[in-house]
Amino acid sequence: MSLSSKLATRSPFYYGWIVLAAAGTSQIARNAAATLTMSVFMFPLARELGWSRTLISGAASVGGLASSGASPVVGWLIDKYGARTVMSIGILVLGLAIISLSWATTPIWFYLAFGASRVIFASPIQLGSSVVVSRWFIRMRGRANGVLTLSHSVGMVGFPLLATLFIAITDWQTAWILLGLLVWIIAFVPVCLLIRERPEDLGLTADGDDLELGLNIDESSSLLASQKEEPIWSVAQATSTSVLWILAISVGALYVMQAGTNIHMGAYLRDLGFTSATAGVAIGLNAAFTGVGGISWGWISEKVPVKFSLAGVAVTMSLAVYLMSTIGERYEALLYASLFGFGLGGMLSVPPVAFADYFGRQSLGSIRGIAEPFSALGQAIGALISGLIFDWQKSYMLAFWSFGALGIVTAVILISFSSPPKKILSDAR
Repeated sequence: MSLSSKLATRSPFYYGWIVLAAAGTSQIARNAAATLTMSVFMFPLARELGWSRTLISGAASVGGLASSGASPVVGWLIDKYGARTVMSIGILVLGLAIISLSWATTPIWFYLAFGASRVIFASPIQLGSSVVVSRWFIRMRGRANGVLTLSHSVGMVGFPLLATLFIAITDWQTAWILLGLLVWIIAFVPVCLLIRERPEDLGLTADGDDLELGLNIDESSSLLASQKEEPIWSVAQATSTSVLWILAISVGALYVMQAGTNIHMGAYLRDLGFTSATAGVAIGLNAAFTGVGGISWGWISEKVPVKFSLAGVAVTMSLAVYLMSTIGERYEALLYASLFGFGLGGMLSVPPVAFADYFGRQSLGSIRGIAEPFSALGQAIGALISGLIFDWQKSYMLAFWSFGALGIVTAVILISFSSPPKKILSDAR
């Protein structure tokens, strides 16, 4: 009997929470390749190696473009071989890629190493963790994905702070090595040993309803059968709907705003004359409020139609990025960075709920894999646009105003055109 089977039968609470915790460790660890972590390295890399900010941020763009091609394959692999296998391999590769950045003193090597880490960040870990959590939870899907986002937020806070500390007491090369080792320490064992693909694999029902209601085996079987009465869409059926593409493009637009702002946040605040400590605190608050936003927007998505929830996320991000262009005082830097992080929490927690609620669990990996390239492409475009605009105008103002307008347009499109597709209900697999 496997460890997961033993824990599922002996645990006093629903095993899905253990799966969520294990998936959460991967969300923490993937932040070794996050744009906020990169923002900590941007200043010392530019100073010591003489690289422009466009060149440095371009590595994130290359990784985003590569993950655009990888995501459909990764989504299919998740459905075929399971999230646990895909995530375990991804964590091993991520740690190795981060460690190799220690020797990345030429642009080509830097692009290969950081690009590889961004592929793992955006595809195997992001897709695998959110898909497996969405399969274990239906009624509580919003809050479960909110907790997953909170885990990501822990990493968003921790890894940039650790990177800052490691650089301060050693150097940026050693900092990359230490971050890569942390990836393996934090996530590899929990993912390998604790994740199972679906509650049905252990004779359980989604959300632990059988345990919560105190049902016997026969009653649990009946409840399990009734839970199959959910939307069941094949990949071909999902891709034939306009709403899949509207959701994919809209989420991609949010990632343009996210990457174009976060990866340059530290350098932007330094340009305004704030100290590295203030920039670090702002980045930390941005990350912390991503967790707060994940929980909040996850709960909202269970109470409010998901298209309105996602539109609310777009408006929040738009307001925050506009306000960033007006920063003059230290408190404004901290407040607006926090507000933007609150919006980012929704950007991470609401889309997995939308895709799972609209198209069901059966082919969720492949469906998400088809939509995910738009998010990766959005990150690539956003990071590059901000760098190009800064190198052209020596200011980020045009970038911030453009991102703000993009968020409003995205919200209008979501409200107008992203209603749920007509659901196909079937017991047949």
